[in-house]
Amino acid sequence: MGQNNCCGNREIDSNIEISLNHSKGLQESASQINYTPSFPVISSENIKKITKIQASWRGYQVRKQFATILKNNGKKIRFSNAEYKETSKMISTSKEREQRPPYTYRSGAVYIGQWVGNCRDGVGTQTWSDKAKYEGLWGNNRANGHGKFWHADGDIFEGNWKDEKANGKGMYFHVNGAKYIGDWKNDLQDGYGSEIWADNSRYEGFYKQGKKHGFGKYVWNDGSFYIGQWIENRISGRGIYEWLDGRKYIGEWLNNNMHGVGVYTWKDGRRYEGEYRFDKKHGKGTYTWGDGKKYSGGWKNGKQHGEGMYMYPNGEVKYACWKDGKKLRSMDSTLSIM
Repeated sequence: MGQNNCCGNREIDSNIEISLNHSKGLQESASQINYTPSFPVISSENIKKITKIQASWRGYQVRKQFATILKNNGKKIRFSNAEYKETSKMISTSKEREQRPPYTYRSGAVYIGQWVGNCRDGVGTQTWSDKAKYEGLWGNNRANGHGKFWHADGDIFEGNWKDEKANGKGMYFHVNGAKYIGDWKNDLQDGYGSEIWADNSRYEGFYKQGKKHGFGKYVWNDGSFYIGQWIENRISGRGIYEWLDGRKYIGEWLNNNMHGVGVYTWKDGRRYEGEYRFDKKHGKGTYTWGDGKKYSGGWKNGKQHGEGMYMYPNGEVKYACWKDGKKLRSMDSTLSIM
């Protein structure tokens, strides 16, 4: 992400070195056989910073993860146990919901609203000394039901609460224009929801414990998109990635890499169908040029490797043995390629 992505991965054949960089555009040729696009990978540093959200793997600014913003802001300013205990110790025999004068906590927070006995219960507003504010329903001395919370930094959450945590449906609006609308569980995105950023990049799909998990679609602001499976905030499983220039990959993924079996196509008619390993052609596969010529055989780290054959539109077939993208020798027609 940002400057930590792997957009500059390269594959080299025996004649051509191809530098790939999404931000600088593509440099393609119909004769380039070992062209495999880089799918930028989230670095280990960013994995440690999973309090961030994946807005893009192509140089866009990393954005905060809504769930963690909510959780961390909550740790700073809202719903302390000290306040809960303070009012729980109040002596009140009232069993009816009633409106009372404002109550000021030792922390400086002020509650204005309804009570039942020594518990905040019903409709009420609590304002903290740093200007953070909750307005909504209360039950059993805690925020319970529908409510709206204004964070001191300008972020806003509105939705359902259970025991002072976001649970159920809710909307989080970040001061920078980003927003999340969807399901929550214990202050984390959990269930189905959508994220939209100020640059119009967006994700819609499933979450688990604050991370993209399950089926979802991510659309970048240039129109490129991925639709498919996610595991713990990473593209893993089966899915489709389509670039704005018409390139498309359909197949298996692992940790944001093309990994497994897939089909990669270019707008000019080129096509690779076969195995990938960590974003590179690896194993058995067939590469087809736009003019119908094909190479079918072994690959290793994005290069022709092992036994393979060229098949020409006129029906001619040539067999050869390769090592790291270099042809070692021609072979007879007795070898078994696929």
